[in-house]
Order: sequence, then structure tokens, then C-alpha cells
Amino acid sequence: MYRTIRPSSGDDEANPDDGGVRADGGVVSDGPAAEPPAEPDRDVTTRLKASLDRRFGSDFMESSVFWLPPFLLMGLFVYGAVIWNLLISLTDYQRFENAPDYSDLDFEMYTRALADSGFIDAAVNTLILLIAFTAGTLIVGLVLAILIDRGIRFENTFRTIYLLPMSLSFVVTAQFWLWIYNYNNGIANNLIGTFGLGPISWLGNQDIVLYAIIFALMWQFSGYAMVVYLAGLRAIPTEHYEAAKVDGASALKMYWRVIIPQLKGATISAAVVLMVFGMKAFDFLYSLVGGYRPPNGADILATKMVREAYANLNWAYGSAIAIVLFGMALSVIGPYLVYEYRRNNL
Repeated sequence: MYRTIRPSSGDDEANPDDGGVRADGGVVSDGPAAEPPAEPDRDVTTRLKASLDRRFGSDFMESSVFWLPPFLLMGLFVYGAVIWNLLISLTDYQRFENAPDYSDLDFEMYTRALADSGFIDAAVNTLILLIAFTAGTLIVGLVLAILIDRGIRFENTFRTIYLLPMSLSFVVTAQFWLWIYNYNNGIANNLIGTFGLGPISWLGNQDIVLYAIIFALMWQFSGYAMVVYLAGLRAIPTEHYEAAKVDGASALKMYWRVIIPQLKGATISAAVVLMVFGMKAFDFLYSLVGGYRPPNGADILATKMVREAYANLNWAYGSAIAIVLFGMALSVIGPYLVYEYRRNNL
């Protein structure tokens, strides 16, 4: 066994606990020198705070007094309500006679929806509205933005006029277009009457009523698309325009091949917002007809959902339709969030 020699403190007497004392005053001890006790581990809360700060920023925990209360309220009243709605859709809850029975959950309401021709028609109308409304609004907004971007006179006045309809509620817009589409003395029938056409029952003909509604919604939201595209056009360096002109490109080719491809981000952002507005068109349709049932050919999932829940008191079936609408919204917003995340914009 090796021995370690520690210098003596100067006393001639040995500590009885020591292994012995050398003649020169050195103390003999067995084994290696004792190490100081290790520092206790940091508190779990401290380590957790440090981990969160490294992941989300140095002020994550300090700022929690501001974001945590609304986060909890949002989680309870929004996402909690979505989960509760999902549970109700798995029951057979009707009317207000008894509380929902959560002991026997199944997908009967979703099977019922797939076998319901009214649901299928409403789903098809919803898809047509989303695609036609979004595409048409983007095209009109892009044309308006290009015209204004080319430096026309009274630019601010025209921009305000085009954007004004978006400030109106769905209720006001519906009443406005209800007057325009009036069969006897509406502006639409008076206008086509000058060409020897009509009158047309815009809201009574199931073959055209959905497109009449889409046109009205395009009128309301084309100003929004115009503003988004105008911001994108103003962000493009003027050198790109000048380079296209030097290469001999016409105005049409310049916009089609050089300018419009650079508006991809603006197009995606505007399209997502417009699709969300399209799925929320219940207010417009309800105000247009004054009830839960829109004209034949214009029923969408939002109106069918409210009609089943509040008119027919089929709560479980209405909840199932609401979950389908929620899934459609996620299918629109989810890819957009992924796209923005990959561009480091989130």
C-alpha cells in the first residue's frame, strides 16, 4: 500500500486519528488525500428555466406573466371547446333532453354525413366557393394592384375606393347585394335589360345562385388582395423592371415572366386568408336569405352545420360537420405554417 506524506502543521503531537507521525514532523496517512465534497446539483426548477431560456430566449420565463394567462384562456375556451365538440360528435346527442353520453363513442355521425346527399352537396358547394372565390379574388386584386402600381392619377383615392368594401360587415354586404339582385328593380337586371336580356332570378336559379354569391364576395375582398399584391410589387427592386425593358420584353411579358413569379409569397398569404373568409361565409348567406337555409344550390357546410345544430337540434351531427370544417381549415392553414416555418418567418 502506498502512503501519502502530508506536511505537519508544526505540532509535535500526532492526531490520534492520523496514521502516525514521522520523526521529522511529517504526518503519515493511508490512501489518497480526501477530496472536498461535491457541490449539490442545481434545483430542478432552475435547470428547467435554463433549458427553456436556451430554447425560447433569455426572457421566456420572465415574460410568462404576459403570455401565460391568455395562453391558458385560449387553450380552455378555444382548443378545449374544439376537443369537447369532437367528443360530442362521437355521441348521439340531440336536443336538450339529457346530457351527452360519453360512455359509448363511435363514428356514427361521420358515417351518416357520408351517406347524406345534403352533406355531399354542401361539401361540393363549399369547395367550389373556396376555389372560385379565392382564384377570382386574387386575379382581380392582382390586376388592380398592377394598374395602381403603374402610377395612375388619384392613386390614393382609387386605393381607398377598392379597399372600402372590405371594411363592411357581411350583413351590410348581403343587404347591398340583395338589392342589386332584386328580380323586379335590381341594378343587375336593369343593366342586362339594356342589352335585351333578362330579367334573371339571380338568387332563385339554383344553377347560378352560387356564382352570384361568389361574385358578391369577390367584390368585397378584391380590395384586400389588391393591397397585399401592391405591397409585394412595391418591394420588388426597380432594377428588375429596368432589366426586363433593356432585354426588350413587353409589359405583358415583363409582368408574366419577371414580376408575377416574385409575388409567390404574397399570393400564398392572401390565398390562405381568403379561403378562411370563404369558409366563414355563413354570415353573408344568413343575412342574404334571412334564415338557416340558403337558396337551393348555395348551401355550404357552414350553413348546414348551423341548421342541423340550431334548427333541427341534431347537436352531434352538427358537431361532426363542424369538425369536418375544422379539418378543412387545418388543411389550408397547416401547409402555410409549414411554408412560413421553412422560410424562418415563424
